[in-house]
Amino acid sequence: MNRKDRRAKQSTDGTLTPNAFVEVANKFIDVANRQNASVKATQVHTAFLYGSARYSAFVAKNVLDVENHETFVEEMVKQYTDMLRQHLADPSV
Repeated sequence: MNRKDRRAKQSTDGTLTPNAFVEVANKFIDVANRQNASVKATQVHTAFLYGSARYSAFVAKNVLDVENHETFVEEMVKQYTDMLRQHLADPSV
């Protein structure tokens, strides 16, 4: 896929289309699977949780300029909980 094709998957405001969103998530999963070839899955899992928390904190502080950190944490925990439950209920996982 070339650059033009990749850009076509984004909306005009820079957000991802639903299909492009899944593709971005799949890239992270691919990295985890490659790491799992030489690192225990539990270690990869913890590293990804750490990286996700670190990136979320960066976005909260530098992009969204979140004033109430606890409210943001509660929202992120709810989103993660909902996503985790959906994936655990998915028989294809």
